[in-house]
Amino acid sequence: MTTPPGNLEVGIRPAAPDNAVMLENREAVFRTKALGVSYGENPAFAEVGMEIGRNLITAIIGPSGCGKSSLIRCFNRMNDLIPSAKVHGQVLYHDQDLYSPQVDPVEVRRRIGMVFQKPNPFPKSISDNITFGLQVNGVKDQIRDRVEDALKKAALWDEVKRDLKASALSLSGGQQQRLCIARALAVEPEVILMDEPASALDPIATARIEDLMQQLKEEYTIIIVTHNMQQAARVSDMTAFLTVDVDEDQGTRTGRLVEFAPTSELFTRPKDSRTEGYITGRFG
Repeated sequence: MTTPPGNLEVGIRPAAPDNAVMLENREAVFRTKALGVSYGENPAFAEVGMEIGRNLITAIIGPSGCGKSSLIRCFNRMNDLIPSAKVHGQVLYHDQDLYSPQVDPVEVRRRIGMVFQKPNPFPKSISDNITFGLQVNGVKDQIRDRVEDALKKAALWDEVKRDLKASALSLSGGQQQRLCIARALAVEPEVILMDEPASALDPIATARIEDLMQQLKEEYTIIIVTHNMQQAARVSDMTAFLTVDVDEDQGTRTGRLVEFAPTSELFTRPKDSRTEGYITGRFG
């Protein structure tokens, strides 16, 4: 397959020859096997198999309705909170089945934090937003230091350190999103899930979030859902492309994993014509 013209649009540079090997040889934090989610009788996505490497940013892209958000919620059992949702297959976290009856979903969500599409700070002070998660998890020591550390990691400390008692709702949208990231970091997770974390933000705030992700991957494994292919190209190391299979007879739409590869390869040398069609704008 020839290199698609879309690689110029997303601003990707070809990977170094050994880059793909380096990424693929990373320790796997997650492995999924025949993973799927359905809501009642309606499938969201099915048969997804992939490995998420440690200290990488993995992007999940694809058209609306392909199950991107349903997929990312599998990694910290957020779908458990939806009564009609049923998870099929396996999610292995360090080779342990996350959906085993012996696994505590509360502990899962402590180790695997999540940041949502729209900033959702609590209507409390900036400091209380950070300490809330600590209190829920029974952390009582070094609270002030933990608040400062989380805000520093989220690149927010210098902007708020003089008024930690101010309402979190008084912050700008971008600051609120970084506060939500700090809130997730305070309980010391290993993984951060981000579901469209910049879609509600302006370009300047979006750039701050993207820069922050690059800093955070030194300590954390990050999975991001984004509809913005340029963003996926800028920030991620690996990219998963999902598409939608439509069954006219059954009236169902099911997300399918088409391709999962190092980002630079997927955007410049896709192996599947559906991937090429999507990233060059011919469909989706």
